[in-house]
Amino acid sequence: MTEGRDSGPQQPGSQWYDAEAGPLVRPYAMTGGRTKPGPSNVRFDLIALVVVDDNAADKAAESLLGPEHRALLALCRSETQSVAELAADADLPVGVVRVLLGDLLEAGYVKVSRPVPPAQLPDEKILREVIDGLRAL
Repeated sequence: MTEGRDSGPQQPGSQWYDAEAGPLVRPYAMTGGRTKPGPSNVRFDLIALVVVDDNAADKAAESLLGPEHRALLALCRSETQSVAELAADADLPVGVVRVLLGDLLEAGYVKVSRPVPPAQLPDEKILREVIDGLRAL
């Protein structure tokens, strides 16, 4: 028990309810026990960008999605978001967000753009020369 709480007898099932937070839903319940995003070959890096697909399925089918799926779609509608931002804004663990995004990707609701691989980034020497050139101005 924590201080400041009523120390009276607990009601049956009260371990699933927190007075401050409301009803608790375990992460595995949101994902149906899955820990990996579906059979898609997309890796949801923390910096992968997620955007709602304009050619997505109709709104009627969207209403059949779970509340967490709809919350992620609502967050992506306002602007393109990274997986890390979605997890923070939805207040969900990153693993759960990855599984839910896998569902949305497979259903055609979202598009995911992968971050630029490190091998394709400019060489550090070139960047230093640019910085030095800008400082010389």
